[in-house]
Amino acid sequence: MTTEINFRYLSEPDMIEAGVGDLVRCTDVMEEALVLLRKGDYRMAGENGNSHGAMITFPQHPEFDGMPEDGPDRRFMAMPAYLGGRFGTSGVKWYGSNTGNRGKGLPRSIHVFVLNDRDTGAPLAIMSANLLSAYRTGAVPGVGVKHLAREDARVAAVIGPGVIARSVLATALALRPSIGTLFVKGRSAGSTQAFIDWARAEFPQLTRIEATETVEEAIADADIVMATTSTDAAGSAAFPYFPKSAIKPGALLLLPAAARFDDEFVAGDDVRLVIDAHGLYEAWLEEYGPTAYQILGIPGSHWFGLVEEGTIDASKIEEIADIATGELPARRDDEEIILYSVGGMPVEDVAWATELYRTAEQRGIGTVLNLWNTPALA
Repeated sequence: MTTEINFRYLSEPDMIEAGVGDLVRCTDVMEEALVLLRKGDYRMAGENGNSHGAMITFPQHPEFDGMPEDGPDRRFMAMPAYLGGRFGTSGVKWYGSNTGNRGKGLPRSIHVFVLNDRDTGAPLAIMSANLLSAYRTGAVPGVGVKHLAREDARVAAVIGPGVIARSVLATALALRPSIGTLFVKGRSAGSTQAFIDWARAEFPQLTRIEATETVEEAIADADIVMATTSTDAAGSAAFPYFPKSAIKPGALLLLPAAARFDDEFVAGDDVRLVIDAHGLYEAWLEEYGPTAYQILGIPGSHWFGLVEEGTIDASKIEEIADIATGELPARRDDEEIILYSVGGMPVEDVAWATELYRTAEQRGIGTVLNLWNTPALA
């Protein structure tokens, strides 16, 4: 027995060396995590064990000098979780966010992740987490691409070309290298062109990339559609609208952000509804009530509202883990339209952080730091 505690510090370059950008590997790890969620071998925050985390926000007009004032994406948030299975670790992603950071050459949110031993609670690692968060955000939709996208997918569309779109697109292209055409619909010409320039430089497989004026134009021929527009304070009326008539038969729609569909389409027999994990949406309904969809923008939160009001049966909403394990069939035919709603959960950060920490341990990546040899208070 020893009382000494050391932990591994992993900078962003260390995380890159450990493989944080390996999108196919990350997708497989996210699949494992989602299956463990389905089995119940996890815990997140809150009494229900499914909460996204705890957030600090600020008033519009603070009465104290030095207190930040409310602004776009101005918050601090802690996202703790425990994940069982072969992971068997606990951890927390902690970040501060402020849209004004971009004017300083910084990301909107700045993340760190602390990974802990599940028994003693001792820190195992403290790591840079912006890339960790970004790539796992793309890899959870990637589980949908892996199991539900057409094998011969040729055309992709991005609605909302931002940071989320970059990781989701990168994952989709890694899993479906047959894609050669990309259509992009953004809010402004500048952001759209910046995304196109990035995609053209990053992905030689894309031989045709075009901006479109409307959502309908962007998705008309798309086998995989990525809805990655940030939630609008105006609510669902301002979310990107995807009419049934514009969706290509056989399309997979990845929905990790705001999107709007007609309720008649969602309730119909010619569309399949898939989510990442039931518990997350039930927690959102408990926390936000009927306003969950208006606040979050995630389509699955609206589907659960439709179940509550009796518009659709709960059995219509399937969980991706049941598809991954073969409990439910994957794509049934090449004409099936599938909507895959993704909320994002801290257990996913725990899974990817644990995988990368163990790689760093094996390969000697990062810096080992000492917490103490013998605790002063024990």
